[in-house]
Formats: sequence, C-alpha cells, structure tokens
Amino acid sequence: MSTKKVAVVTGGNRGLGFEASRQLAKKGYKVILTSRDAAKGKAAAQQLQSEGLDVISHPLDVTSDDSNRKLAEFIHQQFGKLDVLVNNAGIYIDNQAGGNSVFNAKIDTLQQTIDSNVYGPLRVTQALIPLMKEQNYGRIVNVSSGMGQLNDMEEGSPAYRISKTALNALTRIFASELKGTNILVNSVCPGWVKTDMGGSEAPRTPEQGVDTIVWLATTPDGGATGGFFRDRQPIDW
Repeated sequence: MSTKKVAVVTGGNRGLGFEASRQLAKKGYKVILTSRDAAKGKAAAQQLQSEGLDVISHPLDVTSDDSNRKLAEFIHQQFGKLDVLVNNAGIYIDNQAGGNSVFNAKIDTLQQTIDSNVYGPLRVTQALIPLMKEQNYGRIVNVSSGMGQLNDMEEGSPAYRISKTALNALTRIFASELKGTNILVNSVCPGWVKTDMGGSEAPRTPEQGVDTIVWLATTPDGGATGGFFRDRQPIDW
C-alpha cells in the first residue's frame, strides 16, 4: 500500500478539475482524475503524466449510482483509503435551455442541473465517505459559486443558482454530521475563471481559480469545516 495521500477530482478532464488535479499532484498526491467521458479522462491524465505527475484516470458519471459504486470499489482495492475528494463536476445549461428568467425556466432544466450539481456530489460523497471514515481523515471540497449565495442572490440562471445554493446546504449538513471527526467539508467559490464554462472573458486563470480549492484540500488537522470560501477567506452564505 502506498503511503501517498490519494485524491479524487470529479470532472477532471478540463477546466478547474484538470487544474486542481495538476496542483494536487504537484503537492505529492496520487490523483484519480475522473470524467464522464472515459477517453477524455484518459487523455487528460496522460497529459499530466507527461508533466511527470502521478495522475490516473477513472470513468465516473456522478449521476449514476452504479458508476459511483465502481469507483469506490476500485479505490478500495487499489489504495484501501481516500484522503481528498474534490466535487467539481457540474453543468451550467440555463442559457442553452433558452430560459435565463426564472419565469420561463423549464423544470427539466432544473432537474438535469440539480441531478448533476447536487445529487451528483451527494452520490459521490455517499459512495466514498466510508474510505475516509475508516482512517478518520478526509478533506471534501465542494466547488460552488457566488451565484449560489442567498446573501447576494440576483436574477438569471435560476437552475444553476438554485443548484449551487443546495450544494452549499449539503456542505453544511455533511460538516455537521462529521463533527468531531478529522473529515473536513467546505464549499468554494472559485470566482469567474477562463474555462469552457466560464468563457474567454473571465478575468481569472484556472490556476487562480483552484488556489482555494487546493488550499482547503490540503488544510492541516483542526482546519475549517462547514465554511464557504473565496480567495482563502470565508464569505457569506
């Protein structure tokens, strides 16, 4: 068994997930980069391997119980533990769905978004938490968004906004149920980042976007839990 810490990053084949995989591997973690599209995940992992990083790929559809179970079995057999989970996989389809106003938002758009962005992290965490509980160590980082802040809630993108607010609620519930353990759970707003989802107008690089994600994933014992962070600072829910 390797003594290296093991990290899972969902939606790791591009954008924030890809950069988080790179930065965690640079810090000495064995990274399992997951992707719904197995070929894209493999190509992304190979790119990071070519940089000398310890990254492997594994297919994962966060909306499938069976896919999550297979990932958990793989990690259990290969490593017997899990130290870090970055719940990054998510979708933003409000604009394509033709409804940026809550008054013409389609329920189907909300259902699809919530299935990926809320039930997805719930399924993954439920499947992988036993690996953390066994060693009483874990860091779970949920990649949220300032668009999910009730404190600063505005119009537009209702499905995405509602999904990220609900993800923040999950963060609080997870953290509360894990109180007294060494498994810490936090939400992150990465800011507006140049990715396929964020677009080319975004002011932040992926490396800037993942800084707080990686900081929380590698936080020492006794660190924050049940918080919402941007630029390493707590922000309002």
